[in-house]
Amino acid sequence: MNILITGASGFIGGFLVEEALRRDYQVWAAVRHSSNRSRLTDPRIHFIELDYANQEHLDQQMKEQQAKTGAWDFVIHNAGLTKTIDKRQFDEVNAMNTSRLLQSLSMCRPRKFLLMSSLSSYGKGDEDTFQPIRLQDKPSPDTAYGKSKLKAEEFVRTQTKFPYIILRPTGVYGPGEKDYFLAVKSVKQGLNVAAGIKPQRITFIYVRDLVKAVFLALEKKEIVNKDYFVADGDVWYDYEYTHLIQQLLGRKRVINLRVPLFLVHVGCLLSEGWGLLTHQSMTLNTDKYHILSQRNWICDVEPIQKDLGFVADYPLQRGLEESIAWYKQKGWL
Repeated sequence: MNILITGASGFIGGFLVEEALRRDYQVWAAVRHSSNRSRLTDPRIHFIELDYANQEHLDQQMKEQQAKTGAWDFVIHNAGLTKTIDKRQFDEVNAMNTSRLLQSLSMCRPRKFLLMSSLSSYGKGDEDTFQPIRLQDKPSPDTAYGKSKLKAEEFVRTQTKFPYIILRPTGVYGPGEKDYFLAVKSVKQGLNVAAGIKPQRITFIYVRDLVKAVFLALEKKEIVNKDYFVADGDVWYDYEYTHLIQQLLGRKRVINLRVPLFLVHVGCLLSEGWGLLTHQSMTLNTDKYHILSQRNWICDVEPIQKDLGFVADYPLQRGLEESIAWYKQKGWL
């Protein structure tokens, strides 16, 4: 079985490659020339650099690939942009690159195409009732990132050449992840800063559980042309999450601060402005503000549990324990 994994050098991509190899797939890892390949050292990996920006060249690459080794059985399109100075790049990279890839793949028609999307493609959950975001709800993303992911989803749904699956994970964490690591590092230093006076209700998926869901979706032949939210099924208040980190780190005292959202907004504006001046992609920006201000990140996981038999192996405590051990081993903490 042949599989193409785009974004293979990234946090999630590395785990996807690892699992595909474990299952004895012939793995093609799509990476950029400048990508860090330190996690992709297995000699069984075939590397390919896809020219997403040039439709003609991408088509030629697909023709050559098919002539050499045949079509890929599965394609996981995991490549994407999460931070950028120029928000127009979200649309170009996350949406238009997906469209061009789909066009090229129509020549070799994989058995199944899986798009790694995001819960952000649906926008805010109900912050009065705190009902879970459901598949039948109308998507209304409020970030440039979420809008680009929704557009990519629409490209996938409207093509008719091959079956597809769309997965929308909630917050993905695990060894090597950098954004959630910032919270761990801050608590380790004795400070926890939360956005908003009203607590967030948040959900998680450990990276290995997300990978498990991916291969369940690919390998169940009867599951085609479906989309799912992916989370471990538990809901946490933001302060419960950071308190658990504190316990696992053995930190006795932590200063807890809740910053009003208007001040968070100001901070994101200033951070984004600094990024524009210094040509850096900043963690805090106006897109991130919408994520920080959202109170309801609960999503309905009953469909994926029912259709795929998906049950998370890693509740938050177990996942954090493994992540923190990795951060310590690698000298991040």
